[in-house]
Amino acid sequence: MGTQAPQFEADPKKDPNSLMDEEKIRKQKEIDDWLPITSSRNAKWWYSAFHNVTAMVGAGVLSLPSAMASLGWGPGVTVLVISWVVTLYTLWQMVEMHEMVPGKRFDRYHELGQHAFGEKLGLYIVVPQQLVVEVGVNIVYMVTGGQSLKKFYDTVCPSCTKIKQTYFIMIFASVHFVLSHLPNFNSISGVSLAAAVMSLSYSTIAWAASVHKGIQEDVQYGYKAHSTPGTVFNFFTALGDVAFAYAGHNVVLEIQATIPSTPDKPSKGPMWRGVIVAYIVVALCYFPVAIIGYWMFGNSVKDNILLSLEKPAWLIAMANMFVVIHVIGSYQIYAMPVFDMIETVLVKKLHFRPSFLLRFVSRNIYVGFTMFIGITFPFFGGLLGFFGGFVFAPTTYFLPCVMWLAIYKPKKFSLSWWSNWVAIVLGVLLMILAPIGGLRTIILQAKDYKFYS
Repeated sequence: MGTQAPQFEADPKKDPNSLMDEEKIRKQKEIDDWLPITSSRNAKWWYSAFHNVTAMVGAGVLSLPSAMASLGWGPGVTVLVISWVVTLYTLWQMVEMHEMVPGKRFDRYHELGQHAFGEKLGLYIVVPQQLVVEVGVNIVYMVTGGQSLKKFYDTVCPSCTKIKQTYFIMIFASVHFVLSHLPNFNSISGVSLAAAVMSLSYSTIAWAASVHKGIQEDVQYGYKAHSTPGTVFNFFTALGDVAFAYAGHNVVLEIQATIPSTPDKPSKGPMWRGVIVAYIVVALCYFPVAIIGYWMFGNSVKDNILLSLEKPAWLIAMANMFVVIHVIGSYQIYAMPVFDMIETVLVKKLHFRPSFLLRFVSRNIYVGFTMFIGITFPFFGGLLGFFGGFVFAPTTYFLPCVMWLAIYKPKKFSLSWWSNWVAIVLGVLLMILAPIGGLRTIILQAKDYKFYS
């Protein structure tokens, strides 16, 4: 049959079904070449490094001193270290699983979920969680960008007319109405690199300025809540803050999809090199900020460490502007997989023709939506805790482990089996406890909130 293929190709009475299959494959390739995740596969390993730094080090690092204040010294340091180790392990699993099937690449988180759990169940398990993570991060970053812009303005010009935070969120969003039309991950690599550099810069400023300010008078390291329920709820919220800080898993397969791969040189090699570099940077950002920030301010530290630092004014202003630049890049990293999902549905399910106009309209609507929600509900501290526990814990801490157990089926009671089950138990505890504290924080903040203030 195979030897007759050339003659069959030349036959004018070619099988109509074969022609239809070829046409279907051609259209599928055209769509894949247009979609953001699969349109470019020429990234280098260092793209992986700064994409992962940009995805992970963001608003979360600024809340870590506050998380430490709610957790306490012992539990706080323990949770930070365990989270760093567990999430590095689960990230390695995802990098390994990207090309576990010869000749196939799982370019999207939900594609890996479908392979592990089945075509429909995989979608139902992964897509809602991933969407909530990515849309949630974009909303939180809208708030963070607006807050940091406002802090910059107030610090540089304290005597100027006060401007509502709502307007600063709108200013921040205006940048994304432009940047969101960059077609794919590789096209935002410059933005991502700048964001990664900024994250290391403002993290360094945060802990260095804290050291310069010194240990505050009457500093206290006990729990700030005056009741047992308050202490417990704050503890739960802090767990969500930490979970939020380790959030890069939701885009790691999409980042790896941009790296070229051959049987001799699979993409997992350069991807893992980039992940290691990124996690070293994460450690250099997270641990000094969390420990030094808490050491200097104790339980009076605010949920954004930069808000606790007032002097020197020029340094604090610069740090806030660094945060703005970084969050611009982070927003784009998390938005790109959402754009890919939206455009896939529009083109493959609803059969719209791939075009600039389609992309222009759909992406502007998405940016406008995240801006509106960010303006309406800017509960920064509570949002971190709620989203951190509700969706980051599953997709970061234990969903990769569940997929690993389902696919590879390691021997019961082996090291791999134990490692995965420990991570699953920790992740489930985070998922249950953290949203409780985050929701309570949102309710408390909402009591005094005035819409569009």
